[in-house]
Amino acid sequence: MQWQLRGDRPIYQQLVEILTEQIVSGQLAAGDKVPAVRELAAQAGVNPNTMQRALADMEREGLMYTNRTSGRYVTEDKEMIQKIREQIASDRIAEFLAGMSQLGFSEQEVYSLLEKRQGEGNKNGTEK
Repeated sequence: MQWQLRGDRPIYQQLVEILTEQIVSGQLAAGDKVPAVRELAAQAGVNPNTMQRALADMEREGLMYTNRTSGRYVTEDKEMIQKIREQIASDRIAEFLAGMSQLGFSEQEVYSLLEKRQGEGNKNGTEK
């Protein structure tokens, strides 16, 4: 797992984002057992209490659930995971378009650039 934490926002929020991305990308699949709090905290280099707070937030959101006898698991609700995945994608697209707008590009110009890039990938026999 990749844990790149920055000092600009609360650590537990960043942990929630990282774990959520791992779920929506399939690195942690629906129904998978989540490693123990101490193990995750050690991997991320954070205090176990901070990791516990992040996991508790994810449980409140419904992305994880606890089975009292065997630990914490990723939700099996694939529809919920897909909705969150699409929301993250939408947010990132909006951020990208805002950044391109700051550079002076219209949305149409951005689409043209993306189409051009797609065409270049097809010429080389690879998708970019």
